[in-house]
Amino acid sequence: MTDSRIPTTRLGDDGPEVGVQGLGCMGMSFGYGPSDADASRATLERALELGVTLYDTADAYGAGDNERFLAPFFAAHRDEVVIATKFALSIPPDDPTKRIIRNDPPYIRRSVEASLDRLGVDVIDLYYMHRRDVNVPIEETVAVMADLVREGKVKHLGLSEVTGDELRAAQAVHPIAAVQSEWSLFSRDIEAGVVPAARDLGVALVPYSPLGRGFLTGSFANADQDLTADDFRRRQPRFTGDNAEANAALLDPVRTIAEAHDATLGQIALAWAQQRAQVHGLPVIPIPGTRKPTRVEENAAATRVVLTQDELSSLEPIAEKVSGDRYADMTFTSAGRE
Repeated sequence: MTDSRIPTTRLGDDGPEVGVQGLGCMGMSFGYGPSDADASRATLERALELGVTLYDTADAYGAGDNERFLAPFFAAHRDEVVIATKFALSIPPDDPTKRIIRNDPPYIRRSVEASLDRLGVDVIDLYYMHRRDVNVPIEETVAVMADLVREGKVKHLGLSEVTGDELRAAQAVHPIAAVQSEWSLFSRDIEAGVVPAARDLGVALVPYSPLGRGFLTGSFANADQDLTADDFRRRQPRFTGDNAEANAALLDPVRTIAEAHDATLGQIALAWAQQRAQVHGLPVIPIPGTRKPTRVEENAAATRVVLTQDELSSLEPIAEKVSGDRYADMTFTSAGRE
């Protein structure tokens, strides 16, 4: 594999320039079973060598552990990286397995200070509202976030899992650089309202789980059988039981295209996600997560895979055939409110 750096794009009309592919860092500390800290650190360094400059975390990933883990890497490369983190998922002290969505102003202010401290930085490059609390007007939430920009604690604002209408309401208060939502061959609900709104407003789309949480790579076929007990994918409907069996069969056209390109299944899934930029006419920066340098090399190489129109057409029917929702409770997603 060559070491050529990936291309760059702008994170929204007024956002920073970043590599066209970012890195989701959650799994280095949380969610996907045991991890190797040394391998994760090597992955961060290798990603940067390949031109990956957008690094995504959140205060809820391991109750702040992921932000703490990333802090030394950010300190060593502060001028080379764009740090994205999030607030909104509060962890009840009496039950660390639960999450409560909070968008109220006092909570936001406490959250940003805590993230700045854990990350060891003076300013956060991209600060997301992780999930939407429908009991707090989004205009009120974004107004507080805008104050953080004016105070120099945050450079750019982002929203995660918002509807098209919510994005428009937020943009009327302060420019939004990016919307982060699940978007992949298996999850395309945001194309109905969110993507058109983002395109109209000059907002970038940052797809999380562009590899279908690993399912699109063929690395596991049934979460119940193939993943460790502490892997949260065992609680997601589409990866277990009859749903997993039905969805595994949907990968056949991906395999066919992968063979034609001498590529992996994951590279085809990522190439599809990257080409959404041309299909929909807006910046698209997927953030596949990995904890291995070899995987980040594989993912970065997908930016050089170009699918033909016939290949794109053969992948088109997959999403509508997927069995099971992407979460057990879809009320926390934009699709649950559209």
